[in-house]
Amino acid sequence: MRPDGSAPLGVFDSGLGGLTVARAVLQALPNERIVYLGDTARVPYGTRSAETVIRYARGCARVLTERGVKALIVACNTVSAVALELLQAELDLPVLGVVRPGAETAVRTLEGLSTGTSQAPAKVGVLGTLGTIHSGAYPRAVAQFSTRIEVVGNPAPLLVPLVEEGWIEGEVPRLAVRRYVEPLIAAGAGVIVLGCTHYPLLKSIIAEVAAELAGKHVPVVDSAEATAAAVREAIQAERIAPALEAPSERLELLVTDLPESFEGAARAFLGASAAKVQQIDLKG
Repeated sequence: MRPDGSAPLGVFDSGLGGLTVARAVLQALPNERIVYLGDTARVPYGTRSAETVIRYARGCARVLTERGVKALIVACNTVSAVALELLQAELDLPVLGVVRPGAETAVRTLEGLSTGTSQAPAKVGVLGTLGTIHSGAYPRAVAQFSTRIEVVGNPAPLLVPLVEEGWIEGEVPRLAVRRYVEPLIAAGAGVIVLGCTHYPLLKSIIAEVAAELAGKHVPVVDSAEATAAAVREAIQAERIAPALEAPSERLELLVTDLPESFEGAARAFLGASAAKVQQIDLKG
């Protein structure tokens, strides 16, 4: 028997990046509560093999299902790219990822920009981890919504550690962002998808750099916001049971390690929100 509406939503990521998804879900759905698991001991997942990512994903899913979550939100592009279908097949509850919502939003954005013109839509540019880009998950997802739109991707491996260490302002992240965004603009990207849930903390820099390089505004798609909208849609469609009233405590935070930069990074991800923090061992 599946959990009822009063059960929490489970959200997990390789580190703290998925807190951008948790925050977006809490803002979009004020009656829901979340148990969040950040595998901070093993971040990043993006440089791991597919087999390793699958093993890690199963471990994170096991922890959250044992805590009685009513649905699982995979707030990690790498896991969504290589392990989502496996988790959906293995688990007896709804499992949502972040790739499809971001891809759909990017397609709709480009189609809106090209409305009334005879030109084909520009390309979708994707910034992501090595694992996400090499998996081809975004081209596959975009093709589900449009066969006319091409996808160009560029791995941005330095951005996750910069965000985890709280380097989200200044010249260092700007230089890193420019290095990764420039090939996307040169390839004709008309919209950029943040294909990693860490990247929304660099969204303003990414948007500024993209506009400088393109000489015009380039929309930047926040996959966290797109995923929150997908969760809300699933609840409205009754694929996930809704919570009927707001709980007193809305976020429980689990991590596998407590790095020195944790508190500052968590504040950056959550804004003014506070959460209880518990360190756990995944055991495998």
